[in-house]
Amino acid sequence: MTSIFKNARHVKVGGNIVNNYNGSSSKSSVEKLREHIAAGALHNSDERCDAPKCHPETRVAVQDEVVGWICDGDSDDEPKEIMWVTGPAGSGKTAIMGSVADTCQRKGILGATHFFSSFSGSANRRSKRFLVPTLAYQFVQHKAMTQVADRILSAVEHNPAVFDHKLEVQFDQLILEPLRACQEGRSTWPKVIIIDGLDECEAVQYHDEAQSNAPRRSKEDDQIEILSVLKIAASDPDFPFRIVIASRPEHAIKRFFAGVAKSLTRELFLDAKYNPDADMELFLESKFASIRRRCHLPSSWPNEDVRGTLIANASGQFIYVATVGRFMEESAGDPDQLLSQVLQLPRIKACANPLAPLDALYTHIINSKSMQCVVGIPDAAQVASMSEAD
Repeated sequence: MTSIFKNARHVKVGGNIVNNYNGSSSKSSVEKLREHIAAGALHNSDERCDAPKCHPETRVAVQDEVVGWICDGDSDDEPKEIMWVTGPAGSGKTAIMGSVADTCQRKGILGATHFFSSFSGSANRRSKRFLVPTLAYQFVQHKAMTQVADRILSAVEHNPAVFDHKLEVQFDQLILEPLRACQEGRSTWPKVIIIDGLDECEAVQYHDEAQSNAPRRSKEDDQIEILSVLKIAASDPDFPFRIVIASRPEHAIKRFFAGVAKSLTRELFLDAKYNPDADMELFLESKFASIRRRCHLPSSWPNEDVRGTLIANASGQFIYVATVGRFMEESAGDPDQLLSQVLQLPRIKACANPLAPLDALYTHIINSKSMQCVVGIPDAAQVASMSEAD
């Protein structure tokens, strides 16, 4: 006779009632955790397959600085636990973070990533709700953190409603407590958590606005809540990871890092110090070489003045030359005519507004209907956001 308890995992006997929760029909802890992650926010997700990465041999200095800090930051005169990588829209933050994440993964020091996005991909990439489960899930999958993984899954099994708790409680139960309980083998653990696009995290509303007088939450509220939780973690002696956060220098975020988190934070601002002009020259030459080979153009095409004009128009914003490159490389048409279209755009002085030439370029692409599907810019609202090119 087959026992009713065969393969049972959780059996409760009360009076004449037997509750048999068979393991084959109930969800595992890892499945429960998986339901609450933003899979598209992982740096190597299929959703980010077209996300920008640094062109070979470009942004080398800033990548080296970030990776060097991750690996050897303890040797600094004043070691910091958090690095804030910031700069204006189009300065290459997301491309740099994607490339740094790839480098860290190859080195075996990448713990977890989360790439927020305000319009690209899944809606769960713009909400704080999925941040902690997404980080925890990556720890569960890490081969060097099996003991931590067991603790995380045990926490999910013990409290399946943890995903509905506030962010601080989630982080404590799913990450900090499992880390505190595991002291052995830490030398083999990864070293860093990378969070990109924090300024693109949008507000979660808890009340029906039509039926409630409760104040509406702003996206800054949720962004500062995330930063506050990360600050608590970075201050915990049992938290072994460095944290790299990339965002635009929005007022609330800037105030946080300049205030309560100042003692923990190293700021890296993407400016002319990292010689973006040299990077852009390398990038353009690579794109032009590809076009020359495809279209059988002479090695002198285009002349040096063209490169200089494009770099000057970029005003240090890598997204400008990246857009020109994509426009030239993917559009159907004569390369000379396409390049002329770009060069004949209204001359706008970039000193007053560094993004003015970029605005003019995008306007040209938007107004050229045949180019919209080719370049991948469906409307002006998405152009304005420029999220994946940050």
